Amino acid sequence: MRELKEIRKEITEIDNKMAELFCRRMDLVKEVAEYKQICGMPVYDPEREAQVLENGTARVENPDVRGYYVSYLKAVMEISRKYQADLLEGQKIAYCGTKGAFAWIAAKHLFPTSQLVAFSSFKKAYDAVEDGRCECAVLPVENSFAGDVGQVNDLMFSGPLHVNGMYDLAVTHDLLGVEGATVADIETVVSHPQALSQCTTFIRDNGLAEKEYSNTALAAEYVRSQNDKSLAAIGSAESAKMFGLEVIARSINDDRSNTTRFAVFSRVERHFAKDGGKPYFSLLFTARDEAGSLAQALTILGRHGFNMRTLRSRPMKDLLWSYYFYVEAEGDIFDENGQACIEEMKSCCDKIKIVGSYNTLHQQKL
Repeated sequence: MRELKEIRKEITEIDNKMAELFCRRMDLVKEVAEYKQICGMPVYDPEREAQVLENGTARVENPDVRGYYVSYLKAVMEISRKYQADLLEGQKIAYCGTKGAFAWIAAKHLFPTSQLVAFSSFKKAYDAVEDGRCECAVLPVENSFAGDVGQVNDLMFSGPLHVNGMYDLAVTHDLLGVEGATVADIETVVSHPQALSQCTTFIRDNGLAEKEYSNTALAAEYVRSQNDKSLAAIGSAESAKMFGLEVIARSINDDRSNTTRFAVFSRVERHFAKDGGKPYFSLLFTARDEAGSLAQALTILGRHGFNMRTLRSRPMKDLLWSYYFYVEAEGDIFDENGQACIEEMKSCCDKIKIVGSYNTLHQQKL
């Protein structure tokens, strides 16, 4: 048996090497943070962390210490996230709406340590990234209940920014009232028209009158200012906390799977497949005014192995009865096969624009 002093000496030597490796690792973490800032990516990447843990488990053969190594990796990643968050604390994230509205909640969820900057329209938030006032913008592109957000899709088509992240965020609508109010007290509900339309059954079953407001957060603020038990807002639990209201009924939306897809826009194009993970891409195109051109374009995408998740059309503002098409598909549009697909599509499309490349869509609950 070795002397304790000798064992401790060897542990110290290992600790010295680990300290050196830790500093090297944190230098790389800093580079990752800089990359994320440029590309408009959130600090937390659950898919990447799951991959690190899986690889780490395979690294350790001894089953007695394997679980401890996984715990060690989790601690290291938590420290890395904290370091990245501190480095990115000053970055500005644009969104459309007001503090407490669902767009603010989405931006806060994705960039919890960044400075969130509110704008009164989607275009103003988009322009703030384009001209460099903000690093990226978090904007809604589609709702599972209400459909696509046309204005944001039009910005994708005409603007220069790239989509470097796409996130499906489950949204829950709650009934918010003043202290002591119950559902039986409520006579009128106030909210954004879309939120009202998503809670039709609850409103009808309780015989409530409706009053439209510009967004859910301002509706909550209005209810607080009126201090009337017969008045309630439809919004988020976050808005209730912010404006001193109580949640008097939870999850009142008709569709409990109500989900809004938010895109993260950045000035920098990101080729996600080069970073690892399962790539997706968004593509916009206009089909030539010839018989069968749209079918031909879709056939080309399929022939190159791209599995479409979304296909929708939008009217072009400057050309009457003309449309552009939005495709979201699985695969790497930037590899050799993807570029060959784009070249082939030029035979039947007048304009083709790759909006962005990103990893597997994350689903999170707000």
